[in-house]
Amino acid sequence: MKFLISKEFKFDAAHNLTRYKGKCERLHGHTYRLKVTLTGDIGQDDMVLDFGDIKEVVNRLVISKLDHAYLNEFIDNPTAENIAIWVWNQLKDILQGPNYRLYSVTVWETESSYVELIGD
Repeated sequence: MKFLISKEFKFDAAHNLTRYKGKCERLHGHTYRLKVTLTGDIGQDDMVLDFGDIKEVVNRLVISKLDHAYLNEFIDNPTAENIAIWVWNQLKDILQGPNYRLYSVTVWETESSYVELIGD
């Protein structure tokens, strides 16, 4: 039996899309929403992974760097897709264990527009 467990986060950041022609090529900001999802089996503690552990890792490796940041300083052309790839790369080696692994990263740029990256 496989489970999907998720934790959601919010952060505010600015960016501009350097390879896009339109209003988003100008500097602007968003309140982003991020969902990190793991897949796995129940471990000996009857959990896939403690939500607090997910929160600590994501806050330390992702939110602390993205919140109130200018994303172009460390993500090339920070579209929602490229932000999701960056987040995935920060977390993929840490959020894995004997009974779980990172499954997906979802980034909402607005309340109704998001991208979901599902890992291999």
